[in-house]
Amino acid sequence: MFTSTIDTATEFEKRFEKINTHVFDNSANASKAVAQEIKKLIEDKQKENKSCVLGLATGSSPKGLYAELVRLHKEEGLSFKNVISFNLDEYYPMKAASIHSYVRFMNEQLFDHVDILKENIYIPDGTLEKNEIAAFCKEYEAAIERVGGIDLQVLGIGGNGHIGFNESGSLQNSRTRLVALDHSTRIAASKEFEGLKNTPRTAITLGVNKIMDAKRVILLAWGESKSAIVAKAVEEGMTNLVPASFLQEHQQVDFILDKEASSNLTRINKPWLVEEVEWTDKLISKAVLGLALTLEKPVLMLTDADYIENGMSDLLAQMGPAYDINIKIFNKLQNTITGWPGGKPGADDSKRPERALPAKKRVLIFSPHPDDDIISMGGTFKRLQEQGHEVHVAYQTSGNIAVADDEAIRFAKFITDYNEAFNISCDEAKEIYTKSFDFLKNKEIGGVDIPELRKIKGIIRRGEARATSHFVGLPDSQIHFMDLPFYETGAVEKNPLGEEDINLTIALIEEIKPHQIYAAGDLADPHGTHKVCLDAIFEALKQIKHKDFMKDCWLWLYRGAWQEWGIDEIDMAVPMGPDQVIEKRFGIFKHQSQKDGVVFQGADSREFWQRAEDRNRETAELYDKLGLAHYAAMEAFVKWEY
Repeated sequence: MFTSTIDTATEFEKRFEKINTHVFDNSANASKAVAQEIKKLIEDKQKENKSCVLGLATGSSPKGLYAELVRLHKEEGLSFKNVISFNLDEYYPMKAASIHSYVRFMNEQLFDHVDILKENIYIPDGTLEKNEIAAFCKEYEAAIERVGGIDLQVLGIGGNGHIGFNESGSLQNSRTRLVALDHSTRIAASKEFEGLKNTPRTAITLGVNKIMDAKRVILLAWGESKSAIVAKAVEEGMTNLVPASFLQEHQQVDFILDKEASSNLTRINKPWLVEEVEWTDKLISKAVLGLALTLEKPVLMLTDADYIENGMSDLLAQMGPAYDINIKIFNKLQNTITGWPGGKPGADDSKRPERALPAKKRVLIFSPHPDDDIISMGGTFKRLQEQGHEVHVAYQTSGNIAVADDEAIRFAKFITDYNEAFNISCDEAKEIYTKSFDFLKNKEIGGVDIPELRKIKGIIRRGEARATSHFVGLPDSQIHFMDLPFYETGAVEKNPLGEEDINLTIALIEEIKPHQIYAAGDLADPHGTHKVCLDAIFEALKQIKHKDFMKDCWLWLYRGAWQEWGIDEIDMAVPMGPDQVIEKRFGIFKHQSQKDGVVFQGADSREFWQRAEDRNRETAELYDKLGLAHYAAMEAFVKWEY
């Protein structure tokens, strides 16, 4: 067990936490630690000649854990012959052979790679008739009881706090049953099903009561997107609105988190409320700006009393009075604002985010998908080009799975009609259209497209990206399509980052020798495309940072349309006027395949241009609330030391 009153990662007490939590640097290390506990449990049971009963979860969170268990089996000889597994849930209705079934998930992630006995695998049956489900659920629980109960239950946590598919409103004594899925849960799953309309509305799930019966529970949570609900479940009172909070009453439970998922815990987010801290510049900024926003006061209006009444008397005692601290933080924030993201020639750059020299910089913007550049930093992109820098944009992936099938067919038909209109003989074009059309008539939801169709979708997105870059003012020679191999599976599930992905990234950086690199710093989803693309850049920079040209290269991270950097994290804020906001909108409009009900809409029903504008306006409003100049919009960046 990981139980302790002091977290080894932060060295802070867990006095606000009602569930034991353990924070790891990343999900990979966390998964390995949990795998070691499971390994010991299995081996201890083997020594006693007993079965080891595991409760298993699906979703993205346990993938790293299952990969490590497979490695332990193949490289260290861990046997699963004494393991009996019970899965938490399954969509209903769902055929076992479907690409979306949890049967298939478990086989692909774990069971097909270890020596577990097939008769020891239990997964809820998504093929039952509705009138059979109640009896099945009763027998499922009875089967657990017959083997002595679950020794260790692995859980993830949903964005609304669900465990298994026990949604908000589930009772603590709920049994295994058929449940209606919450709208937020369906939205989260919709990317796997190519849209909300195709996402199941019901599922069979192990009840909260049975989860609580497990002798040991480990809940895994990775990424910023889980941080708010983790804090709610761990620090607030028990409520059926957050079913994970019921685990506060379990005697042997641990939440295993990466740094991002722990970021809303009090000891992480406001450590000065837990115990005495070392007041670094970053921590002071975080505390003061957070205080100003909480009290809805400009920074310069904060008083000694505000500090004292909000747990910051220690800061006041060390660095005070409030007047001096306020001025320091105000000036620091003011110095992040610049209309010259590439540096202002001939200006004193000692208090500016970017260097004045060289006056004309080589700039490389990495865009994970063919639209992230314009959505996330379109104003800055255009500003850099207008101010005379040599701007390159690199589209890291094809983005082909995000094009709707009917959009691809429309373009394929356009080609055949074009040829016919101009008397161009091209039987191959007709064959591609016919083959694609016939394939789509029988395509399973979420199925992998044939190569021809994937190529068409990639061409559509490439054309849109090129149109955007031309709109900004880039020549074709400064537009780069990388098509990183990890992405090209044709499915939502991507391959791990590979050596070829890193080498392609290194080659482009070495070719351009940039003074600035811009990259998407979306770290919320450790299994998302943005994260893999960022990892490729980080690894590339690690390998070549010793080279002379890299000494003059700065890395700036932007974020996507779904979130923004915290105000205390921002190192550069590029303001935009109303006309520039409209210009950015027109640039986003070039991506017609990503408008009007896109394939991967996510939880936000707004179109991408709306998300971007709202996010940029909100950033500008934060600066205004804190007492600084009021702009129409702002794009924010963090300087990353590599």
